[in-house]
Amino acid sequence: MRGHTAQISNRGGRWRLYLVLMDVLVSQWPEHDFGPTPTVPTAAERSRVLDMFGFVAIDGAEWEWTEDNETYGDDTSPVLLLASIRVRSRDGGQP
Repeated sequence: MRGHTAQISNRGGRWRLYLVLMDVLVSQWPEHDFGPTPTVPTAAERSRVLDMFGFVAIDGAEWEWTEDNETYGDDTSPVLLLASIRVRSRDGGQP
């Protein structure tokens, strides 16, 4: 069973969760915008979106957080928070 990666990111106060699919145009990746919110969407909210996409977290997988600079190599640029988790199709098939 092939796994995929789901990611959540924040830009301009808007959290966006998307499913990374190889060999598929980025514009065709499933995506959900949580809208402007001052807090990070909960794990339960993220799980509901993954379920809506037809995916679930791989057994034992947890969200892993990292940060990046908006401008590569510029430690004075705004920080972007990103999280990812390994997922699989809910029915075991390919997306």
